[in-house]
Amino acid sequence: MFLVLAHETGHTAASIRQLRWSDVDLEQRVVTWRAACDKIGYEHTTPLTDEAVTVLRAEQARVATIGDAWIFPAARGDGSLTTDAAMHYWKRLAARAGLPAGERYDGWHSVRRQFASELKQTNLKDLFALGGWKAAQTLLTCYVAPDPATQREALEMRRVIRSG
Repeated sequence: MFLVLAHETGHTAASIRQLRWSDVDLEQRVVTWRAACDKIGYEHTTPLTDEAVTVLRAEQARVATIGDAWIFPAARGDGSLTTDAAMHYWKRLAARAGLPAGERYDGWHSVRRQFASELKQTNLKDLFALGGWKAAQTLLTCYVAPDPATQREALEMRRVIRSG
């Protein structure tokens, strides 16, 4: 479920691991990301995909909890899933998937980069709002990667000027 939410929302692992059931409205299909759980203090609401709603509904039925309960509770004690536990999830998933070790597969941020790159043709304001970036500069500098396929697609959309 953690991987699905990372993939479907583009948000940081820190924001995802600190979600509470009260942050999620499955009927309206939205999630509110609390400023207190965001490193830049950006509170905002984003829509949820069908996949995210499906896994959240299944988990809510399984654990039979609502309100301010953590979606990802700590294994011991009160609080949300720890940073170390979230990283442990990543390492297990990466090993199972056979991801190569390297700078572009450095943990949950690689999923965030993928989100940004896959949606780079989206209106810039919508893209940084969807992924929880407060401004476009960080998104463009650190997350969106250029690629030849997108560049070719852009060139093919241009008007052709014919000579003669």
